[in-house]
Amino acid sequence: MEYKILMVDDDKELLKMLRNYFEIKGYSVITAENGWEAVERIRLQPDILLLDVNMPKMDGLEVCRQIRDKISCPIIFLTAKAEEQDRVNGLLSGGDDYILKPFSLRELEARITAHLKREERHKAKPDYRFRDGLLIDYTAKRVQIGETYLELTKLEYDIMEFLSMNPGQVFDKERIYEKVCGYDGEGDSRVVTELVRRIRKKTGQYTETEYIETVWGMGYRWKQ
Repeated sequence: MEYKILMVDDDKELLKMLRNYFEIKGYSVITAENGWEAVERIRLQPDILLLDVNMPKMDGLEVCRQIRDKISCPIIFLTAKAEEQDRVNGLLSGGDDYILKPFSLRELEARITAHLKREERHKAKPDYRFRDGLLIDYTAKRVQIGETYLELTKLEYDIMEFLSMNPGQVFDKERIYEKVCGYDGEGDSRVVTELVRRIRKKTGQYTETEYIETVWGMGYRWKQ
């Protein structure tokens, strides 16, 4: 299968290098040089998106916020910023992963492969899970309470999917991050804490049932 990658960066030389590398690897490559072009080219339905954070006209975080509810494909941020809060902001805006510039092409390829394989595995999962008024549709990637569909970011949904597929098992924050983002999550436990808080807030608007249980000193689990 030929996967389609949309690469967005205002560095033309970097885009040229990435295009040449991934076309040799058998990928179909689409490029954009700013945020406006990226939003327009989302209509081409890429399988994965590489998105630079710092761009003119519209930065990568704003692009991600605008398109996240239009596509379900993984989004990997390309960023020169190493501060933890910058990485947290990227993930909470709807991104799935990040890689710091300058980066190794082999590492970038490994991350892309991991995300694409995980997307394929999702297709083989059971169709739905129902518990105490909450319905998770794994095929449509939607969560419903009663007649209401929850407005979840991709990472929020991914956490609910992962935990609900493993009910009763306790996972620490780093393990949850690794499973939903597809790469080493060391140091990113703040992201998981914030995402779980948001999930609880959204479900709490429609039910008093708490689906994700905190196991103090250990992590989280989906209540059976």
